Amino acid sequence: MGKRLFESLPAARRLYERAAEVLGYDLAKLCFEGPAEELDSTVYSQPAIFVTSLAALESLRAESPDVVLACEATAGLSLGEYTAMVFAGVMDFEEGLTVVQRRGTAMQQAADATPGGMVSILGLERVEVESLCEEVRNGETLKIANLLCPGNVVISGSLGACERAAEIAESRGAMKAVPLAVAGAFHTEIMRPADRQCAEALSQVTMQKPRIPVISNVDALPHDDPEEIRQILIRQILQAVRWEDSMRYLMQQGFDQFYEVGPGRVLRGLLRRIDRKMSCQCVEV
Repeated sequence: MGKRLFESLPAARRLYERAAEVLGYDLAKLCFEGPAEELDSTVYSQPAIFVTSLAALESLRAESPDVVLACEATAGLSLGEYTAMVFAGVMDFEEGLTVVQRRGTAMQQAADATPGGMVSILGLERVEVESLCEEVRNGETLKIANLLCPGNVVISGSLGACERAAEIAESRGAMKAVPLAVAGAFHTEIMRPADRQCAEALSQVTMQKPRIPVISNVDALPHDDPEEIRQILIRQILQAVRWEDSMRYLMQQGFDQFYEVGPGRVLRGLLRRIDRKMSCQCVEV
């Protein structure tokens, strides 16, 4: 992940080198050589994805500088919101990475304290998924965590509740229920006290008004006030990601050309499910 950019693009290489100074370990070596089980830990995966996404942005800047200069809004899914914030000038790279490192560590600690999981429910709409959660919750934590696109809603919660939901989802009309390879029950109350630790980290960050709108995961709207943005990033730890609503907001504002900057092509696939007419180019990492 990111090796091609590291080897071919000096600006990307500098990001990994700066990251090593902030993190206290060689992030590039971990990304390129593993071990995979270590990189899969939220402690390391969040900084890795954050830095690699910004390296991909440098690749886009080098190949299509006019595209980057002309960008009029940005958004990121969950962790990706921090990449968007750095791009929009809300926080600088070092401060953003410091918060991401603290966020990843805190979320991993919360996951270790209370094992949980996430399941993608395909083929049901939000109200049907909420009904499914109510049916199988049985006093445990289980809620919608990601509203990604029509027919793709991710639920999150305790392991038992996730397993029960996955077992009966198809009998309730779902096409498929897919358990996700994640460390824990993200975007639920199980993530406490990660939200408070994230708040502490964010309190040390000097935030600026964004130079372009950043669409929030929490309410699918842009915010200008730095203190309001700080509070929204804290709330994001426990609340659902409204990705479909965020993309629809941008489309309602007239946006019709998107770029996915970071590892993978998941966001392009989601956008095509939301509106097949939208153009989205992916930046290879």
